[in-house]
Amino acid sequence: MILALVFVVIGVALLVKGADWLVDGAAALAARLGITPIVIGLTIVAFGTSAPELIVNLVAAAGGKPDIAIGNVIGSNIANILLILGIAAVIRPLAIKRNTVWKEIPFALLAVVLVAVMASDWLLAGRATDLLDRIDGLALLGFFAVFMYYTFGISKAEGGAEKPKMMPGSKAAGLVAAGLAGLVLGGKLTVDGALAIAEAAGVSERVIGLTIVAVGTSLPELVTSAVAARKGQADIAVGNVVGSNIFNVFFVLGISALIRPLPFSAGNVSDSLVAIAATFLMFIAMFVGKRHILERWQGRAFVACYAAYTITLVVSG
Repeated sequence: MILALVFVVIGVALLVKGADWLVDGAAALAARLGITPIVIGLTIVAFGTSAPELIVNLVAAAGGKPDIAIGNVIGSNIANILLILGIAAVIRPLAIKRNTVWKEIPFALLAVVLVAVMASDWLLAGRATDLLDRIDGLALLGFFAVFMYYTFGISKAEGGAEKPKMMPGSKAAGLVAAGLAGLVLGGKLTVDGALAIAEAAGVSERVIGLTIVAVGTSLPELVTSAVAARKGQADIAVGNVVGSNIFNVFFVLGISALIRPLPFSAGNVSDSLVAIAATFLMFIAMFVGKRHILERWQGRAFVACYAAYTITLVVSG
């Protein structure tokens, strides 16, 4: 138990430093390459901070732990919106670009809706069990390819990036690489330690996946978005969350289903509905209060919703 706590402490320290390097390097690299920060947030930062989810899911899918694999992705997406984006907005109100409101956020909503539909085999096809099979996995990866095509399309369509920081390109790239490495290693240490603590307490795999593992693998997104918000990099803070959610569903869950079909329990399907509600709430929040700005009071409301969801999950789980 003590060793597990040490892993968590070291992991969080690596996450904090890794996120700091990643945000600085990504912002400087984006400006030097003439790429807008939102594209960097949706790709490099989102990919890097979703690496722990990918690693955990590959291990869980290969080891026949579907509740961990599914709960990790669904739980991470819920945490990314309600907890992480909420905390980032409390730190500093986030101005969200029109393109993100009308294209990227709806794409993230489409992702979770598709998972809920694909996994509703009993309801929609009359099958005995709900299953995310290999064909579903291929379809999810196809949507991921479409998203990547769109992302690099907007990088060409949108011209000027922010003024570059006075940083050599090699140093910026080095910071990104070091930041990603710190995030991946920190995320793994944190999750391993948290899992050991949770299993010792006798918590079910579904609850572990949705809470300990989901929040643990989302720590890179949490720290990265919080640091980005503090530094006024709203595009990276928002793009990180939205991009990670899309990446989690289309790529991480798609790859996981290819490795081994994932049976969905009734609880998994209901969790998918919560993820849909959270994503829809993020979209609606863009039109409540100041238009296209996630304000501090909305951030607090998001965090309160996440706390209520977690308490309900633990009590009922």
